[in-house]
Amino acid sequence: MKNKWYSPDSLILAVIYMLFIISFSVVITLNFRPLYYFDIGHLDIPAESGYPADEIRENYDALIDYNSMFNHSELKFPTLAMSDTGRIHFVEVKNIFVAVQYLCIAAFLAALVWTVIKAKKKDFSFLFGASLLSIVVPAVLGALIALNWDNFFVTFHHIFFNNDYWIFDAATDPVITILPDTFFMHCALMILGGVVLGSILCFAAEKILAKRSRRA
Repeated sequence: MKNKWYSPDSLILAVIYMLFIISFSVVITLNFRPLYYFDIGHLDIPAESGYPADEIRENYDALIDYNSMFNHSELKFPTLAMSDTGRIHFVEVKNIFVAVQYLCIAAFLAALVWTVIKAKKKDFSFLFGASLLSIVVPAVLGALIALNWDNFFVTFHHIFFNNDYWIFDAATDPVITILPDTFFMHCALMILGGVVLGSILCFAAEKILAKRSRRA
């Protein structure tokens, strides 16, 4: 009897895979500094902010280092001032990123153990489910971004933050001048690209493994 990806145990594992793919894509994008380094020149951030490229890179690196789950020190920008509300917002941002990093690890370990159990039964249907579920996310988010990035950006902040501290004043939090909205859009597109790639890999793996199990 053919295994169904939507059977309870396969569906749960497919969801775990989806959570891993999404969280892993977020973690990779967060730590992929070359994307920002490219945007420094591509978006002409020095001209827009008034800061030299080396100084912009130095302050951005401090922010990324701060968001690591292994970093327990307070955020301190090398050359930029920061308001109390700005500091609170970055703490909230870090809490979200750290939660995503823990989710990534937990989902990976759960998927690894459960996959071994499934493999012994030669049941790889969950991979098709993971592929299907993962492609829904970028399809929906991609459509929202394409329709109106600004509205998507604002809605995202309203969902994840219960205050308006994310609305920075460049006079008190000049870091906002080196973090243009377009850069965040590029991050969103990179995350979506990672999720699509994960979906494709799951689909291909299911086809290959299912074919091999039938031959065995």
